[in-house]
Amino acid sequence: MLAANPGRELRRGPRRDILKGPGLRASVAMADTATTASAAAASAASAATDAPPFQLGKPRFQQTSFYGRFRHFLDIIDPRTLFVTERRLREAVQLLEDYKHGTLRPGVTNEQLWSAQKIKQAILHPDTNEKIFMPFRMSGYIPFGTPIVVGLLLPNQTLASTVFWQWLNQSHNACVNYANRNATKPSPASKFIQGYLGAVISAVSIAVGLNVLVQKANKFTPATRLLVQRFVPFPAVASANICNVVLMRYGELEEGIDVMDGDGNLVGSSRIAARHALLETALTRVVLPMPILVLPPIVMSMLEKTALLQARPRLLLPVQSLVCLAAFGLALPLAISLFPQMSEDLLEHLDEVRTGQEEARLCEAPAEEIESIGIAKCVAL
Repeated sequence: MLAANPGRELRRGPRRDILKGPGLRASVAMADTATTASAAAASAASAATDAPPFQLGKPRFQQTSFYGRFRHFLDIIDPRTLFVTERRLREAVQLLEDYKHGTLRPGVTNEQLWSAQKIKQAILHPDTNEKIFMPFRMSGYIPFGTPIVVGLLLPNQTLASTVFWQWLNQSHNACVNYANRNATKPSPASKFIQGYLGAVISAVSIAVGLNVLVQKANKFTPATRLLVQRFVPFPAVASANICNVVLMRYGELEEGIDVMDGDGNLVGSSRIAARHALLETALTRVVLPMPILVLPPIVMSMLEKTALLQARPRLLLPVQSLVCLAAFGLALPLAISLFPQMSEDLLEHLDEVRTGQEEARLCEAPAEEIESIGIAKCVAL
C-alpha cells in the first residue's frame, strides 16, 4: 500500500512499475496506414475539443514535466474505473481494436479514445490481458489502502496490533506488486517471496523496537509518549520499502538495465542507469509514506484538542479516516510524479561528436565502457 511507485519501478524492474503501470506498458502502435487513417478520423471529430490527438499506448499528458506526470497519474489512480461495467470494458477494448486496425467508425473523438484506453489500462494487465483483482489495481490503491493507513496510525497499539498492521501493509504491497508485475520478463517466485519476507521482517522489527524504546523512555510524559508513538510507522514502513527495493532489484546493479536509443530500439544495458533507477525508486518509496504517515498524526493531535472531538470521542476514528484518506489521495500522485518513467542521459560533449551509428555503437558497448564514457542519448527503461 505504502510502497508502490506505480510508475518508476513497474517500468524498470522485473515488475510493472507505474509508467508501464496498470496497462501503461501497452505496446506502442505502429504508424501504419490503418492507424493513421483512424487517427485522422478521430482528430477531425475532436477538432472542437481540447483533447490531444490520440496515440495508442502512449500517455495522454506530456511526461517531461512534473505537471504532466501528475495529471497522468491522477488518471491511473482514478477510483471511478473500479465501477466500470463488463459491457463498458468490452466496448472500450473493441474501440481500441477498431482504431488499431483502421476500422474506427465515423464520429469517434479523441476524448472517447483516451477514455477507452484509460479504462482498459486500469482494469486489464497489459501483458496477459487478464483482469486485475480490484483491490490490487492502481485505481484501488487508495480506497483499499486507506483502512491500512488508519490501522497503522491507531494510538495506544499493542504488540499484536503493531505486528498485524505492519504485516497487512507489506502483504498488500506484495499483492499489488505481483498483480502489476512485468509478465513479459517472468521473475522466479522466490524473488517475490524474498522481497516480501525482507519487507515484513524489517517493518515489524523496526516498529516493535521503536515502540519498546518509546515505552522505556522515562523522560517522556504520557502525552509526549503517545505523540511519538504515532510517528513510529513512518520509519518502519520507509525502511521496509527500501529493503524491498534492494532485495527485488539488486541483480540489476550487476547486470544493468536495458537502454534504448531515441527511436525506442533496444541497444544494450547499463549499470550506471540501473543505479540511477534504483536510487530514484528508493527515494520515491521514502517520500510516498512521509505525508501519509506524518501529516495525519500532526493534524489529529490538533483536532483532538477541539471542543467537538473532546465532547464526542466517537468521532475520532471517522475524522482520522478522512484525514488519512485526504493525505493518501494527495501524496500518492505527487510522490510517483517526482521522476519521469523514462530517464534520458545526455552527455552534450559526447553528443556533439557521436551521432548516428557511432551513438548506437556507444550504447552497445560493454557496461564498463558505458560507465567510463557515459550514455549518449540512451533511454533507461
